[in-house]
Amino acid sequence: MKANHLFRVLLSAALLTFVAGGAWAHPGHGEHVGGFASGLMHPLSGVDHLLAMLAVGLWAARLGGRAVWAVPLTFMTSMALGALLAFVGAGVPFVEPLVAASVLVLGLALSVRSEMPRWVPFALTAGFAIFHGLAHGAELPGGAARIEYFSGFMLSTGAIHALGIGLALLIGKGASRERAIGVPIALAGVWLLAGAF
Repeated sequence: MKANHLFRVLLSAALLTFVAGGAWAHPGHGEHVGGFASGLMHPLSGVDHLLAMLAVGLWAARLGGRAVWAVPLTFMTSMALGALLAFVGAGVPFVEPLVAASVLVLGLALSVRSEMPRWVPFALTAGFAIFHGLAHGAELPGGAARIEYFSGFMLSTGAIHALGIGLALLIGKGASRERAIGVPIALAGVWLLAGAF
Protein backbone atom coordinates (compact mmCIF):
# COMPACT_ATOMS: atom_id res chain seq x y z
CA MET A 1 0.00 0.00 0.00
CA LYS A 2 1.44 3.38 -0.99
CA ALA A 3 2.03 5.96 1.73
CA ASN A 4 -0.48 8.44 0.21
CA HIS A 5 -3.19 5.79 0.07
CA LEU A 6 -2.46 4.68 3.64
CA PHE A 7 -2.55 8.30 4.73
CA ARG A 8 -6.03 8.81 3.17
CA VAL A 9 -7.29 5.59 4.77
CA LEU A 10 -6.07 6.71 8.22
CA LEU A 11 -7.59 10.15 7.79
CA SER A 12 -10.92 8.65 6.71
CA ALA A 13 -10.89 6.27 9.68
CA ALA A 14 -10.23 9.15 12.07
CA LEU A 15 -13.10 11.14 10.58
CA LEU A 16 -15.48 8.18 10.72
CA THR A 17 -14.53 7.62 14.35
CA PHE A 18 -15.33 11.26 15.02
CA VAL A 19 -18.73 11.03 13.32
CA ALA A 20 -19.67 7.68 14.88
CA GLY A 21 -18.32 8.51 18.32
CA GLY A 22 -21.77 8.89 19.89
CA ALA A 23 -22.29 5.17 19.66
CA TRP A 24 -18.94 4.60 21.39
CA ALA A 25 -19.18 7.25 24.07
CA HIS A 26 -17.42 6.44 27.31
CA PRO A 27 -20.37 6.19 29.74
CA GLY A 28 -21.78 2.69 29.87
CA HIS A 29 -18.50 0.77 29.98
CA GLY A 30 -19.57 -0.40 33.43
CA GLU A 31 -21.82 -2.99 31.80
CA HIS A 32 -18.78 -5.27 31.42
CA VAL A 33 -18.68 -8.23 33.77
CA GLY A 34 -15.00 -7.99 34.73
CA GLY A 35 -11.99 -10.25 34.29
CA PHE A 36 -9.18 -10.35 31.74
CA ALA A 37 -11.32 -10.23 28.57
CA SER A 38 -13.34 -7.33 29.93
CA GLY A 39 -10.18 -5.40 30.81
CA LEU A 40 -8.69 -6.19 27.42
CA MET A 41 -11.75 -4.84 25.59
CA HIS A 42 -12.34 -1.81 27.82
CA PRO A 43 -9.85 0.59 26.16
CA LEU A 44 -11.18 -0.48 22.75
CA SER A 45 -14.81 0.18 23.66
CA GLY A 46 -14.52 3.92 24.19
CA VAL A 47 -13.41 6.32 21.49
CA ASP A 48 -11.96 8.63 24.16
CA HIS A 49 -9.52 6.02 25.48
CA LEU A 50 -8.73 4.64 22.04
CA LEU A 51 -7.88 8.02 20.48
CA ALA A 52 -5.85 9.23 23.48
CA MET A 53 -3.77 6.06 23.62
CA LEU A 54 -3.25 6.05 19.86
CA ALA A 55 -2.18 9.71 20.02
CA VAL A 56 0.34 8.90 22.76
CA GLY A 57 1.98 6.32 20.50
CA LEU A 58 1.97 8.67 17.50
CA TRP A 59 3.41 11.53 19.55
CA ALA A 60 6.07 9.31 21.12
CA ALA A 61 7.22 8.19 17.67
CA ARG A 62 7.39 11.78 16.47
CA LEU A 63 9.46 12.80 19.51
CA GLY A 64 11.89 9.96 18.75
CA GLY A 65 14.83 8.74 20.80
CA ARG A 66 14.04 7.32 24.20
CA ALA A 67 10.63 9.02 24.14
CA VAL A 68 9.44 6.25 21.77
CA TRP A 69 9.27 3.85 24.71
CA ALA A 70 9.45 6.22 27.70
CA VAL A 71 6.34 8.31 26.91
CA PRO A 72 4.03 5.26 26.53
CA LEU A 73 5.60 3.68 29.62
CA THR A 74 4.95 6.91 31.55
CA PHE A 75 1.31 6.81 30.41
CA MET A 76 0.89 3.17 31.42
CA THR A 77 2.53 3.64 34.82
CA SER A 78 0.40 6.69 35.64
CA MET A 79 -2.73 4.97 34.34
CA ALA A 80 -2.01 2.04 36.67
CA LEU A 81 -1.70 4.48 39.56
CA GLY A 82 -5.07 6.03 38.65
CA ALA A 83 -6.71 2.59 38.46
CA LEU A 84 -5.30 1.62 41.86
CA LEU A 85 -6.68 4.85 43.31
CA ALA A 86 -10.10 3.96 41.89
CA PHE A 87 -9.83 0.42 43.27
CA VAL A 88 -9.39 1.79 46.80
CA GLY A 89 -12.35 4.12 46.36
CA ALA A 90 -10.69 7.45 45.56
CA GLY A 91 -13.25 9.76 44.04
CA VAL A 92 -12.06 12.58 41.80
CA PRO A 93 -14.49 15.04 40.18
CA PHE A 94 -14.48 15.79 36.46
CA VAL A 95 -12.83 12.52 35.39
CA GLU A 96 -14.84 12.26 32.15
CA PRO A 97 -14.18 15.87 31.03
CA LEU A 98 -10.46 15.42 31.77
CA VAL A 99 -10.34 12.18 29.77
CA ALA A 100 -12.03 14.04 26.89
CA ALA A 101 -9.61 16.95 27.31
CA SER A 102 -6.72 14.51 26.95
CA VAL A 103 -7.93 13.63 23.44
CA LEU A 104 -8.06 17.33 22.53
CA VAL A 105 -4.63 18.19 23.98
CA LEU A 106 -2.88 15.11 22.57
CA GLY A 107 -4.43 15.79 19.15
CA LEU A 108 -3.13 19.36 19.32
CA ALA A 109 0.30 18.10 20.38
CA LEU A 110 0.38 16.03 17.19
CA SER A 111 -0.85 18.94 15.08
CA VAL A 112 1.56 21.63 16.24
CA ARG A 113 5.27 21.50 15.63
CA SER A 114 6.98 23.52 18.31
CA GLU A 115 10.02 23.12 20.46
CA MET A 116 9.13 22.30 24.03
CA PRO A 117 11.10 21.18 27.05
CA ARG A 118 11.60 17.41 27.05
CA TRP A 119 9.64 17.04 30.30
CA VAL A 120 6.40 18.41 28.82
CA PRO A 121 5.31 15.23 26.95
CA PHE A 122 6.01 13.18 30.08
CA ALA A 123 4.08 15.57 32.33
CA LEU A 124 1.08 15.75 29.97
CA THR A 125 0.85 12.01 29.40
CA ALA A 126 1.33 11.23 33.10
CA GLY A 127 -1.30 13.74 34.19
CA PHE A 128 -3.93 12.63 31.70
CA ALA A 129 -3.17 8.93 32.22
CA ILE A 130 -4.13 9.16 35.89
CA PHE A 131 -7.65 10.18 34.85
CA HIS A 132 -7.82 7.39 32.25
CA GLY A 133 -6.84 4.96 35.02
CA LEU A 134 -9.45 6.40 37.38
CA ALA A 135 -12.10 5.94 34.69
CA HIS A 136 -11.00 2.35 33.98
CA GLY A 137 -10.82 1.41 37.64
CA ALA A 138 -14.08 3.07 38.65
CA GLU A 139 -16.02 1.12 36.02
CA LEU A 140 -14.92 -2.27 37.27
CA PRO A 141 -18.01 -3.96 38.72
CA GLY A 142 -17.83 -4.78 42.42
CA GLY A 143 -16.47 -8.24 43.17
CA ALA A 144 -14.96 -8.62 39.70
CA ALA A 145 -11.51 -10.12 39.22
CA ARG A 146 -9.45 -6.95 39.62
CA ILE A 147 -6.02 -8.37 38.82
CA GLU A 148 -7.25 -10.03 35.63
CA TYR A 149 -9.17 -6.88 34.59
CA PHE A 150 -6.13 -4.70 35.37
CA SER A 151 -3.84 -7.02 33.37
CA GLY A 152 -6.21 -6.95 30.41
CA PHE A 153 -6.52 -3.20 30.14
CA MET A 154 -2.78 -2.68 30.63
CA LEU A 155 -2.02 -5.13 27.81
CA SER A 156 -4.59 -3.50 25.55
CA THR A 157 -3.22 -0.03 26.32
CA GLY A 158 0.31 -1.12 25.44
CA ALA A 159 -0.94 -2.61 22.17
CA ILE A 160 -2.73 0.64 21.23
CA HIS A 161 0.43 2.63 21.97
CA ALA A 162 2.42 0.21 19.79
CA LEU A 163 -0.16 0.62 17.02
CA GLY A 164 0.28 4.41 17.20
CA ILE A 165 4.06 4.05 16.99
CA GLY A 166 3.71 1.67 14.05
CA LEU A 167 1.33 4.02 12.21
CA ALA A 168 3.73 6.91 12.74
CA LEU A 169 6.56 4.87 11.26
CA LEU A 170 4.39 3.87 8.29
CA ILE A 171 3.24 7.36 7.36
CA GLY A 172 6.61 8.94 8.04
CA LYS A 173 7.40 12.37 9.40
CA GLY A 174 6.00 15.53 7.92
CA ALA A 175 4.06 18.44 9.36
CA SER A 176 1.15 18.10 6.93
CA ARG A 177 0.72 14.37 7.62
CA GLU A 178 0.92 14.86 11.37
CA ARG A 179 -1.63 17.70 11.22
CA ALA A 180 -3.96 15.57 9.12
CA ILE A 181 -4.03 12.97 11.90
CA GLY A 182 -3.76 15.31 14.88
CA VAL A 183 -6.49 17.75 13.82
CA PRO A 184 -9.27 15.10 13.57
CA ILE A 185 -8.17 13.70 16.94
CA ALA A 186 -8.29 17.19 18.46
CA LEU A 187 -11.74 17.81 16.91
CA ALA A 188 -12.95 14.53 18.34
CA GLY A 189 -11.65 15.75 21.71
CA VAL A 190 -13.70 18.96 21.38
CA TRP A 191 -16.79 16.89 20.56
CA LEU A 192 -16.18 14.50 23.47
CA LEU A 193 -15.55 17.40 25.82
CA ALA A 194 -18.82 19.05 24.82
CA GLY A 195 -20.64 15.77 25.51
CA ALA A 196 -18.97 15.33 28.90
CA PHE A 197 -20.84 18.29 30.43
